[in-house]
Amino acid sequence: MEQLKLKNSIRRRLKKQEQKIANSKGAVKAHFNDIPTSTRKMRLVADLIRGKRINEANAILQFQTKHAAKNLRKLLYTAISDWQQKNPDINIDKADLYVKTIYVDGGPMLKRMRPAPQGRAYKIRKRSNHITIVIDSLASPDVLNKEIEDQNSQDVKDTKSKTKTSEINENQENSETKKTKKATK
Repeated sequence: MEQLKLKNSIRRRLKKQEQKIANSKGAVKAHFNDIPTSTRKMRLVADLIRGKRINEANAILQFQTKHAAKNLRKLLYTAISDWQQKNPDINIDKADLYVKTIYVDGGPMLKRMRPAPQGRAYKIRKRSNHITIVIDSLASPDVLNKEIEDQNSQDVKDTKSKTKTSEINENQENSETKKTKKATK
């Protein structure tokens, strides 16, 4: 019994370490809790987008006829916006985002009674679920960091060129005003 507890504690610690590593590398996790759909129905749709790129997953969910696809699409958009907030300098198209993991867990169950023949009652279980999605970038961090540096250097070049052109314009205006003053004398 003691070994089982030790194994569970080690497993929990390792899971936390994995989550920290995933968060530091740029992966983003989004949750959607208490969705009034059974987990079985939601998993059918979640399996379709697991491991797909963001654009492809969005297209699959957009044209999916199942009701669960609407909630998954909302969660996908939430995860994308969370990734944008976490990485404001990186372009989404260059980052090449994909659905790293997606899983559906059971939520609270509402239990109701339905009248049945001969005075009996049948149980009705209104199920719900929780969805968790993790999106990450396929592009390596080195490529993304280089892109940020390129953007910053381009911004610096743009500001330098703007200051040079403004100085040139000022010099031209000054020379023109001197010429007009000489002409008026």
